[in-house]
Amino acid sequence: MNFDAWLDGIKFDERGLVPVLVRDAARGAVLTLAWANREALLKTRETGLSHFYSRSRQQLWKKGETSGHVQRVLRMTRDCDQDAVLYDVEPTGPACHTGAQSCFHDEPVQLAESAGGSISFLHQLYDLVEARKRDMPEGSYTTSLFQKGAPGIAQKVGEEGVEVVVAALAQNRERVVEESADLLYHLMVLWAQQGVKPADVIRVLEGRHAGAKEPG
Repeated sequence: MNFDAWLDGIKFDERGLVPVLVRDAARGAVLTLAWANREALLKTRETGLSHFYSRSRQQLWKKGETSGHVQRVLRMTRDCDQDAVLYDVEPTGPACHTGAQSCFHDEPVQLAESAGGSISFLHQLYDLVEARKRDMPEGSYTTSLFQKGAPGIAQKVGEEGVEVVVAALAQNRERVVEESADLLYHLMVLWAQQGVKPADVIRVLEGRHAGAKEPG
């Protein structure tokens, strides 16, 4: 869609503002809720970095202008009523002024138990793997893997891949699930050792999907 037409379609409130929800494009996690006026949206489009309007200071501001933790905006999307905007971003650091990754880090009011299976957990797991690589705590299995280097980690990935194949050929669904979890974990360790981010892999898959290519 033409950006001018997209912008003209937004229903700003009586103050000339629209709420903006900021989401981590790779993780799917909500980072913050802010406000923008027309100028902020134009500036975001122009620079590719998230801009907002401060209601307290009554001025335009760029995320990261003091902290350096800018957000690269991949997409801007209007909601169905065109009175709210979603920024999908690649953050370069914490979103919250407190240093937390997200402004929504307060203890939640739990209404129901989760059935689990959220894809966001994979990103949490990768963060933990990276922390193990950085800190190398004694007694950690992940630390022991990093100490073996690429050859040792790659060997474990190969072994776990074989286990998945064996479980699949045995038609053992439960074992396929368990061995796949082992494989994915060791693959993440290999990614971290090689400096590969989950988003790097996702971008390749997205590119292939956009080109109607099947993995092969």
